[in-house]
Amino acid sequence: MPRDPDWLLASVFPGPDSRPRCAWCTQDPLYLAYHDQEWGRPLSDDLALFELLCLEGAQAGLSWFTILKKRENYRQAFDRFDPEKMAAYGPEKTASLLADAGIVRNRLKVQAFIDNARAYLAIVQAPGDFRDYLWRFTEGRTLRNNWKSLGEIPASTPKSDRMAKELKKAGFRFVGSTICYAFMQSAGMVDDHIVGCWCKGDAA
Repeated sequence: MPRDPDWLLASVFPGPDSRPRCAWCTQDPLYLAYHDQEWGRPLSDDLALFELLCLEGAQAGLSWFTILKKRENYRQAFDRFDPEKMAAYGPEKTASLLADAGIVRNRLKVQAFIDNARAYLAIVQAPGDFRDYLWRFTEGRTLRNNWKSLGEIPASTPKSDRMAKELKKAGFRFVGSTICYAFMQSAGMVDDHIVGCWCKGDAA
């Protein structure tokens, strides 16, 4: 999210259908659909959570909208985020990914996806499931905040600090506390829709 003074004071804005939405959401149809249908809605599917965690890491240093526009390209390039296939990627596949203009061609981020797949498999083969592993950081429930402006929303929290620490220990990469908090917001572990947004509490 931008952090300039005017932006931080923003709260909601009327979308093309006149419904109030969080002010970070643009009028772009793709972003509107993401805000309305995905952001803040509880996600429980293991593979969907894995994909989201990887993509949040790809966002580092960029905007989420940049990654969102490339999401389908990422899905094609990384075998629909199949962890077993990704974990087996070797130098030839890595080279082809780094030549793919449809994704962010950053060697560290590409390798992070591969490392993340291996870490994911280690967790689910424990035995266990990824959903329970992640949702335990919020005690298995959505934490609902009541922010009135964008400036009130934190970049990280003690819970995201803990998640980041444990994910790194498990072998995940590009999972700093700020990335983890953005992930928690996206996955519906935290409801950070601004008070007045029509989606506030809608995903209960």
